[in-house]
Amino acid sequence: MRPLKLVPADTKISFIKLHKFSFVLSAVVLVISISLFLIAGLNFGIDFRGGTLIEIQTKGDADIPKLRSQLGGLGLGDVQIQEFGAANEVLIRIEQQAGGEDKQQNAIAKVKESLGETVEYRRVEVVGPKVSGELIQSGIIAVVVAILAVLIYIWFRFEWQFSVGAVLALVHDVFITIGLFSALQLEFNLSIIAALLTIVGYSLNDTVVVFDRIRENLRKYKKMQLEELLDLSINDTLSRTVLTSVTTMIALLALYVFGGEVIRGFTFAMIWGVVIGTYSSIFIASPLLLKLGVKREWGRVGPSSSQSAS
Repeated sequence: MRPLKLVPADTKISFIKLHKFSFVLSAVVLVISISLFLIAGLNFGIDFRGGTLIEIQTKGDADIPKLRSQLGGLGLGDVQIQEFGAANEVLIRIEQQAGGEDKQQNAIAKVKESLGETVEYRRVEVVGPKVSGELIQSGIIAVVVAILAVLIYIWFRFEWQFSVGAVLALVHDVFITIGLFSALQLEFNLSIIAALLTIVGYSLNDTVVVFDRIRENLRKYKKMQLEELLDLSINDTLSRTVLTSVTTMIALLALYVFGGEVIRGFTFAMIWGVVIGTYSSIFIASPLLLKLGVKREWGRVGPSSSQSAS
């Protein structure tokens, strides 16, 4: 058995020479992402907007135009109807009704009365405005706390330059992912918050592997130019980075294609997260060390605690 290598072990790619281009590219994409978020906003799901979600299964293939016409005349405001997986599975979203919980239940009763006994009700969920507001706040807090925890962790494990570089790369990944959801107007719900936190963890893991090799090489090559040392460290870990990304991507693509509509948004966010996380660990986090000025004498202190990762 030979070890699987998607990248040759002796690559000598000059990643750091591309840092000016990658910084400009990321800055442009970040500005576009933030602008899209401020102008178009996010397509919040029931979790964040409040309202009623009803999942039904019809006896034959669902007639979506007929259902839209049938439910659109009930006076319930914005009613969204879409296929949800199989051709006979339908997801109905009804906007938040003014007047409290009783009005939400009345809306559900109207829908059931209109559809009659021709469908099977598989799921009915009601999210009130207070709960949806709390969920938005909790989601933002979760992402911010995760990034602050990363800042503290990397600061203690490495040095402040590494910490700032890792956090800026994570913020870069999160904002661009949000910008993508704003551009495509994909539904943004609690599962996407979970995906964002997972992206933070994945990107951090990738970045720490590269940082560990940089720290090791700082001790090993005390007179090597920092730019050359950063290139060496990235190339040393490139095989591991690519192999991890490809194997993760294979699993996520399988989930996206065969996992059904319920987890499609989550898997899409994760697929994008693997791409942007790999990019940022190589082209953002590591080159930032060059700009922040890593102390060379720091690399001479203490025994090496990093492990080989190739």
